[in-house]
Amino acid sequence: MARRPSLKRPLIVKTLIYQLLALLVAFFALLMVLVRADSGGYYTIQTFAPVAAEAVHRDSTGELYVEHTPELSELLKIVPGAWFIAEDEHGHHVTFGHVPPAYASLVGALDGIPYGDLRGRDRSDGLAVAIRQHSGPAGKLTIMAHGETDSLTWQMALAAHIITLPIFLLLGLATLILTPIIVRRALAGVERIAQEARNISASRRGIRLTETAVPVEIAPLVTAVNEALDRLDEGHERQRRFIAAAAHELRTPIAILRVKIDATDDATSRSLAVEVARLATLAEQLLDLHRMEEAGPKDSLNLARVAKRVVADLAPLLIQSDKTVAVAVEPNFPVLGEAGAVERVLSNLVLNAAEHGGRHIIVRVQGSCLEVEDDGPGIPVDQRERVFEPFQRLRPRQTGAGLGLNLVRQVIDRHGGRVTILDAPGGGALIRVEFPLHPGVSSAPPSER
Repeated sequence: MARRPSLKRPLIVKTLIYQLLALLVAFFALLMVLVRADSGGYYTIQTFAPVAAEAVHRDSTGELYVEHTPELSELLKIVPGAWFIAEDEHGHHVTFGHVPPAYASLVGALDGIPYGDLRGRDRSDGLAVAIRQHSGPAGKLTIMAHGETDSLTWQMALAAHIITLPIFLLLGLATLILTPIIVRRALAGVERIAQEARNISASRRGIRLTETAVPVEIAPLVTAVNEALDRLDEGHERQRRFIAAAAHELRTPIAILRVKIDATDDATSRSLAVEVARLATLAEQLLDLHRMEEAGPKDSLNLARVAKRVVADLAPLLIQSDKTVAVAVEPNFPVLGEAGAVERVLSNLVLNAAEHGGRHIIVRVQGSCLEVEDDGPGIPVDQRERVFEPFQRLRPRQTGAGLGLNLVRQVIDRHGGRVTILDAPGGGALIRVEFPLHPGVSSAPPSER
């Protein structure tokens, strides 16, 4: 079986992919901006300025001169073309190495520039300088120096990683966590609509899907489903009215036919009487289906009283058919139901047992259940669901309209109960009907009356 497409999964996965791609693009874009901000030039490492300050001394006349210190000699080995200009606050200055012509004009004018960096495009052009103020043997000096050079590109890239990577990792983690939550909340209306749809059944018509608080994209589907349910209810109502009208119309000719058959006393008439009785039962059961649709409100019911009343009404008919019936009342609870509908359920079960079971029938009340037990051949396990379908009989030549158990199932479904067929302890069939307890008396002690 092909796997059904999911709406939620693609939304979550695709949203996550797009957001993570956007974060990666933003990360690398920021990295490129930071690297670009470096301009790609070379700068003089600022450790040369202190070395230069330590190499400058002052003679007896106050003039500055350069003395080759070990540190300066080591630096010259690394950068033979190193140079610097040193100047004090009184305008005395000294130069070391070959000062490029571009900076020669700054000799004697550094006192007003305490800090600065000038970059060069090439390591060997001698133009990358650092301007710093340092104190040495000659006192406080402003140094412009060109020494060992480096580029900030990789440092900027590393700084970008150190600063931005945790931020983007947190954003990515937040995306992974929040996106599924947001999508699920956005589709919560769909789950609610699905739950409402599960509550719709043939016995609970009139329910419609809520059209408010539904995503705009799904609203047309919900509206279309509600319109389809309206049409189905209208069709069901027309069919129900037709069946009720037909059953009413059949009662009169059936009654006339029975009177005429009863007036004769031959074998053919007696055979016809059985078929007419079957037809009358069918018409009555069709009317029962109609009455069930118009059942009154449910209330607290005493099943023991219902059982005794129904058995008392049916006893003459059962005795005439050479059947016996007994009522066994065990501890029971009040249940929630409509009295007329429950009485019709029990009547159908008793008549069904009388027609298809044996000679002895027991109506038992126990807890919130009604049980009708007979000593007939029973109902095979593989047929126990089929007999609840309309016009279904275990044996085709059996009498009966085939609507009794179907009526029972429909009534019990409307009551929120359950009907099951079991094997009777002594053989035969046992049909158990379970009703919901009345909420106001669910904890009341059992009654045997």
